[in-house]
Amino acid sequence: MIKKIVPFIYLVMLSVTTVVAHAEEEVPLQHISINGTDYASLQRGAEHFINYCVTCHGAKFVRYDLLEKIGLNKQQIEKNLILTGSKISDSMVVAFSSRDAKEWFGVAPPDLSVEARVRGADWLYSYLKGFYQDDSRPSGWNNVVFPNVAMPHVLYALQGTQVLAPNADRQHLTKESLVLEKPGKLTAAEYDQFVYDLVNYMSFMAEPNRETRIHMGYGVIIFLILGFALSYALKKEFWKDIH
Repeated sequence: MIKKIVPFIYLVMLSVTTVVAHAEEEVPLQHISINGTDYASLQRGAEHFINYCVTCHGAKFVRYDLLEKIGLNKQQIEKNLILTGSKISDSMVVAFSSRDAKEWFGVAPPDLSVEARVRGADWLYSYLKGFYQDDSRPSGWNNVVFPNVAMPHVLYALQGTQVLAPNADRQHLTKESLVLEKPGKLTAAEYDQFVYDLVNYMSFMAEPNRETRIHMGYGVIIFLILGFALSYALKKEFWKDIH
């Protein structure tokens, strides 16, 4: 029985590995290192999220008072980040129904509460930098990371207009396939920082206790190592006279 199961497990693992490798080959992502202790970045990212994302997407599992964990006080949140008349204890919900959104956009924009955990920070960062002009699409935009995406490029005024390079391979698009045709309000470095701050905040929003969990994990590992060392020393002491 075991001889039959082992090859099956091997084939399943091989298939999963192949699919993952193929996906990574198709969509080479740009890597970033998020930092949940960089409050300046998180505060900028929260402002970007409120101004550019929450209107259509929302974050219904996140309340505005979560922003107090990144160094903002109640007055700052109510004055600068609550733009809808909501209370600080309210969730970040959109103003229109999902039915209306589907009618307007063709698909209801996803809630972004835990999108960073679902997609990953690298994916979000690459996605927000991967839009290019495509007149064949209803919105006029396409994306190298998410082909034929319904979402328009809401940050184009900041980044500028990217187009496909003349020699771009349409079957294997990457960030190198894009050229900036018309600059935006931000320089390339400023836009990179803008997107990083936004993704950094979305990662925090999706898992606010990530830093605590990591530090606790280190403590648990140290405790287990010390516990093992103590147990081994006791074992040697108890059994030293037994042959």
